[in-house]
Amino acid sequence: MSRSPLPDYRDPCGWNVLLPKRTPNPPARGTLRVKYAVVGAGFTGLAAARRLAELDPSGPIALIEGTEIGEGSSARNSGFANPRDSKIGLSTSEMARAEKLNDYAAEGFASLMEIMQAGGFSCDLERAGRITAAATDAGVAKIRSMAEGARAHGFAHEFLDEGDLKARIGTTYYRCGIRTEEGYLLQPAALVRGLAGTLPEPVTLYETAPVTGIDRAAGGGWTLGTGEAQVTAETVILANNAAIKHFGHWRDGLVTIYTYAALTEEMSEADCAHLGVPTWGLLPAHRLGTTVRRVGKNRMMVRSLYAYEKTLEPGDVRTALTGCFHRRYPMLGHVRLEHVWGGTTALTMNGSPRWGRIDDGLYGSAGCNGSGLVKGTVLGKRLAEHIVTGDPETALRQTYGWANRIAPEPFRTLGFHVVSAIERRKAGAEM
Repeated sequence: MSRSPLPDYRDPCGWNVLLPKRTPNPPARGTLRVKYAVVGAGFTGLAAARRLAELDPSGPIALIEGTEIGEGSSARNSGFANPRDSKIGLSTSEMARAEKLNDYAAEGFASLMEIMQAGGFSCDLERAGRITAAATDAGVAKIRSMAEGARAHGFAHEFLDEGDLKARIGTTYYRCGIRTEEGYLLQPAALVRGLAGTLPEPVTLYETAPVTGIDRAAGGGWTLGTGEAQVTAETVILANNAAIKHFGHWRDGLVTIYTYAALTEEMSEADCAHLGVPTWGLLPAHRLGTTVRRVGKNRMMVRSLYAYEKTLEPGDVRTALTGCFHRRYPMLGHVRLEHVWGGTTALTMNGSPRWGRIDDGLYGSAGCNGSGLVKGTVLGKRLAEHIVTGDPETALRQTYGWANRIAPEPFRTLGFHVVSAIERRKAGAEM
């Protein structure tokens, strides 16, 4: 069976570095037999394990994470959350589907809020609204289309001209934007830690235990190898996103993309006067553009860059992200980036996930396409419900769609680079 390597992360997650150190749970060791095994303790795996425990508390349930909680891909995102689908939630061409996707997103968001309230943990959650801004002609057209969608769906929003943006985010880099009232910012590593630390009793979390192989068990079910353990389970959920393809599944529909983020050093009070209002986050009008947000009282986060299937050199990443930040805030050209890190996501050709049954007793969820926080939560929750209660897959699949086939190699790599080059030219100043 093929090996499932962990992502090639060269640096620790900056969000996790800001938190107090924690002692990870020990890895699985020896021979274990469980009813359910969930591979991957990101948002999807955590939601699936929690819902399995609620529906079938007899367990036992093994949640197996290849790295430490707070260092995996789920903790390495930008910390945006929205009870509305972030991809087509404002669509006017697919109104019925957008409304259904918004319903699923609201379900996932509500689930996270309930867990946080019951668990009593904090992840610096703030309702700041969501700003999408444009620096190009194409971006301006996108903003106007989003405003039409917001009106059509009845979502509270405001159009922001250059002056409005300057007052809110402290820079004249952008020409216009839209701010929707629904939109939250949070500390993603703190959220992942909180979710993992409040799992119900039937779930045992194993950390630093990368699954390297999965095979049919002689007596039924599946056996997972981790190097230090052999875990046999009646039912297995693969919630490790694009790494599913390393087990031989869904290779025709998923690609691994590295993207990169950084946090500035703590800034002086004078520097912070250039950052606008105390809390805000901004998404680019173009999908390959740069995301920026204010973090705490005196830091900024910047996220940009994409790499296909392998990581970029850390020095090149730091230089590029520094450029993205200083172009937007030239008055802060003396401010350096303190923490720089990469994270992976699984992209699909048509933006739809792969989700559901793979084989008897084997299920998976992959292809979050960069919307994993809320989307991954609802997909993990619904997958557990499908397994335990037999709820049909049909409604969810009809709404989210199914990731279509991607061309085989070498055409896949060639196509990605061609499309990326075209999209980078389109993005222009959005990057």
